[in-house]
Amino acid sequence: MKFLPIFLALAVATSAHAADATKTEITSRALEMTSNDDESRAVFTGDVQVTGTNLSLTCDRLEVVATRIGDKSATLGKLERFKSLVATGRVRIVQADREATCGRAEVYPREDKIILTQNPTVIDHGSGSVAVGEPLILFRGERRVQGENIRITFPPIRDLGFEADKKAPEGQ
Repeated sequence: MKFLPIFLALAVATSAHAADATKTEITSRALEMTSNDDESRAVFTGDVQVTGTNLSLTCDRLEVVATRIGDKSATLGKLERFKSLVATGRVRIVQADREATCGRAEVYPREDKIILTQNPTVIDHGSGSVAVGEPLILFRGERRVQGENIRITFPPIRDLGFEADKKAPEGQ
């Protein structure tokens, strides 16, 4: 089930160790950003779009929390690492031929996980697989998903050659 953990690309796209990574860019209609000595918090609203290495995310609202380093008195300090990204409202995450949609996606790059809630669906267009559940928790690098009330649809299994009108042998 290769499609499930791949959406943690947000963590990869924003990490320092991705040598050939595309810079992460966020656009929106409005922004409010506040900082303290330790972290910066930015809230993007209205037609939010995030693009990064092999990744696209769209939503209505995105709250980003990042660790702050450097000059503590600077209005906009230098950001070290993302702590969390919380996307809400018509969330759509696309990477290659995989996509996820939901009402809320919580991305925790340091924990290598994403929590999808509010009617999440994960589709792998390459394999024809679709997963739904509430919540779906995806783990980067582990090929692991956790969830409740799960339903996964796979492409049809090929005909195994049994004739429908024949009875199974006794004792089976």
